[in-house]
Amino acid sequence: MAVPIAEELAKKQRAISIAEFFEKNRQILGFDSAPRSLLTAVKEGVDNSLDACEEAGILPDIMVSIEDAGGDNVAIIIEDNGPGIVKEQIPSTFAKLLYGSRFHAIKQSRGQQGIGISAAVLYSQLTTGKPTRIISKIDRDKPAHYYELIINTSTNEPEILEDKVVDWDRPRGTRVEMEMKASYVKGRRQSVMEYMKSTAIVNTHARLTLVEPDGNTIIFERAVDTLPVPAKEIMPHPEGIELGTLIKMLRYTDRQKLAPFLRYSFSRIGLQTAEEICKAAHLDPESDPHSIELEEAKKLLDAFRKVKIMVPPTDCLSPITESLIYKGLEKEFSVDFIATVSRSASVHTGHPFLVEAGIAYGGSLGKEDRVHIIRFANRVPLLYQQGGCAITHAVENIRWKNYSLNQPGGGLPTGPAVFTVHVASTHIPFTSESKDALADVPEIMNEVELALKDVARKLKTFLSKQQHLSKRREKEEIIKKILPRIAEKVSTILDRPTPDITPVVAKVMGNLLVYRSVSHNGDGVQVDITIKNYSGASMAFALHDTHQYPVRDANPEPKVISLGNDSDHIWKLNVKPGSSVNIKYNMPFVSDEEAARLPDLIVEGVDEGMVNGAKAVRGYVDE
Repeated sequence: MAVPIAEELAKKQRAISIAEFFEKNRQILGFDSAPRSLLTAVKEGVDNSLDACEEAGILPDIMVSIEDAGGDNVAIIIEDNGPGIVKEQIPSTFAKLLYGSRFHAIKQSRGQQGIGISAAVLYSQLTTGKPTRIISKIDRDKPAHYYELIINTSTNEPEILEDKVVDWDRPRGTRVEMEMKASYVKGRRQSVMEYMKSTAIVNTHARLTLVEPDGNTIIFERAVDTLPVPAKEIMPHPEGIELGTLIKMLRYTDRQKLAPFLRYSFSRIGLQTAEEICKAAHLDPESDPHSIELEEAKKLLDAFRKVKIMVPPTDCLSPITESLIYKGLEKEFSVDFIATVSRSASVHTGHPFLVEAGIAYGGSLGKEDRVHIIRFANRVPLLYQQGGCAITHAVENIRWKNYSLNQPGGGLPTGPAVFTVHVASTHIPFTSESKDALADVPEIMNEVELALKDVARKLKTFLSKQQHLSKRREKEEIIKKILPRIAEKVSTILDRPTPDITPVVAKVMGNLLVYRSVSHNGDGVQVDITIKNYSGASMAFALHDTHQYPVRDANPEPKVISLGNDSDHIWKLNVKPGSSVNIKYNMPFVSDEEAARLPDLIVEGVDEGMVNGAKAVRGYVDE
């Protein structure tokens, strides 16, 4: 008797593991070319290190080293100063896909799926056949554990090839070393160096070091010594719940009554709101949630839409903030103007999100090139699929000619500008598993457009002011040529010394006058700094007086920052039009000759053309 075809086919059916699936579909995770494979592996390792350091309250210090391993292979070493990994978890952390996943945690997080670093391990063993080497140490007094691992793709389980205790001079941290078929490229926006630079812009608390294959070392120093405010986990919000998810939650809840189930399973549902939802759904608040049928679940879902429920809390997000985006852009780009904005949180499908944006303009940036868009999702740079990303589409939707930027063909604008956009959310809607682009969610695109328009208006104001300042500078040059001659002639006629005409120029031009005078005072000198605002608007700025000498009896007291042999004395000031401010301090045991050689004062936050008597630099001044 012949065996039925169905039974023959059944013998060929078998389940596959997640590791086996990605073994044959590695391009889904971003391992589809030699340069991109290297970048993806580095990105996943650095993201893990940043997350681990921040969760442990440690300022990240991360080193990435790329070495030529011969042929088409490169070796990657990623080393951090994080909390380390306990011995029992090391194999699964690096050699088991979906292990340690934050998929169910509703809070802002770089990684969510638990695939990243283990996918890099998988790609490494597929292309070279070599194991990944890990050293991790959790405390100065604890041993460092060394592992050599591969992934058994049939079972998605780690295989330990070597396990031993080694000497490691770090007090704690983790070191990962893997070899893979990949290539290191320079001079491209989609490169390891650009990834590290972009990461440094939005992670100003991290110190990143890149060692290139030729031995060249690039260090991205941290700009601040404070960690980001950690995001808190929240419950799901009713607005984002789908019918199947609701039925699953009802079926497996530990609550025995419907009202408590609603209160303790969802965000923003209190006792009164739970009762209103039950009433709108025509369900008894005392009923057993396990007994809810399909039609009743549909009514409950409809009630979520009818009853007014507060938007989700936003402490589940950790924004970069305007000032830190400013510092990140200022640190990595030499430009004339920077504007930043951090918008209030919004909601898409029940998930809170917020958008932050920045524009850096001028300086050394190319004038004829298309603007450079740097995209971020939960502090992670997105370097591929720019054309298919919601952020890019939002940029293209704006009429940039209204903001003094050229936009040939109606696409991306051109000009010496860098656009930075950061989307922070409990759920980033990526277009694929490689997490390179955001889907065109209308709520997110709208917020991106509003954020960009906000900083674009500031850019337009700056460019308009630059035109005005250009005319002012022409006028000032003429005045500076004429007034000195008049002063010299008058001085000659009266047989008196030629006066300093700086205050006169400032008054005529309507500028900010900064004047420092030094007089002998006992065993040292007294310094008097006068600031007078001759303009028609208030000026907020930081005044820097940087030198090597000790300052005593300052009024008002400055903030002092040590700069090695020198100290930077900083006063934050806001001078109204027509008003003046006086600063006094003593420098004991300083001679008149030494005081005469003091460096120029620096005004931070005011355009150069608006200041007389001091150097002017642009900067972010928190008023």
